[in-house]
Amino acid sequence: MIDLAHIDDLARRLSTLVPPGLREGREEMQQNFKAVLQAGLSKLDLVTREEFEVQRAVLARTRDKLEQLERELATLEARQAGTTPPAAGDDLPRH
Repeated sequence: MIDLAHIDDLARRLSTLVPPGLREGREEMQQNFKAVLQAGLSKLDLVTREEFEVQRAVLARTRDKLEQLERELATLEARQAGTTPPAAGDDLPRH
């Protein structure tokens, strides 16, 4: 969800850029700026910072789990082949 306070602030700042001779309709322009900004931003596929941080944490946990599973798999494969497993992280892809 887009924070409407940010849109209001941006619309206010845009309306202050209007030349002094055109400021008679400043309130109306500010409302128009706000409506245009809301319409434009609603078409974008945006997420909140909180949603982004949650997904980033999920990705980090998933990456850690994948690396752990890759190490376990290497250990099992080494046991099956009768060799010693590679040291931790030797053949893991670098990020």
